Amino acid sequence: MTDLTPLTPLGGASPRVDTLGSVTITEVTDRALASVATRKGMDANQGFEALGFAGAPAVCTMAEASGSRAWWMGPDQYMVDAAFDQSGTWAAKVKDAMGDTASVTDQSEGFCRFDLTGDGCVDLLQRLCGLDSETMQPGSAQRTQLHHMGCVVIRSEAGWSVLGAHSSAGSLHHALLEVAVGLQ
Repeated sequence: MTDLTPLTPLGGASPRVDTLGSVTITEVTDRALASVATRKGMDANQGFEALGFAGAPAVCTMAEASGSRAWWMGPDQYMVDAAFDQSGTWAAKVKDAMGDTASVTDQSEGFCRFDLTGDGCVDLLQRLCGLDSETMQPGSAQRTQLHHMGCVVIRSEAGWSVLGAHSSAGSLHHALLEVAVGLQ
């Protein structure tokens, strides 16, 4: 049997970390993702409560509970993450919690994520997207175009997360690096 080696979205054997001036960009590969689409006429709040959240996240917000994060993606659409485990059971756990109220799909390999920390994050995001990153408070999550790519920008107490399509990981990383270099 062939030995397969998992690669990060950027093609490395381990997540990449770049520090440029006051910004650190970290490739995140240890999170499992599941999308939740509430079915017409149904309420997914009980499902989110079963996962440890207070309920479904409100418009443009992110919630944290029990090591997981859930954020609003659109009307009756959410994304939920948790620590990645090799068994790949996160989406099944979310589906069990949601029951018949929502359709759940494993999105773990569909997205890339870069965490941003440091004093220059607000300036970096202001140069790359149309969000008013200066007024975004921890617990905010918004969809936006970042350098012509559809992304989600999340603000937490720990810093910022930018999620984009896995297939655009290299382009998204390049855009973040180029602007970070310009901030120095």
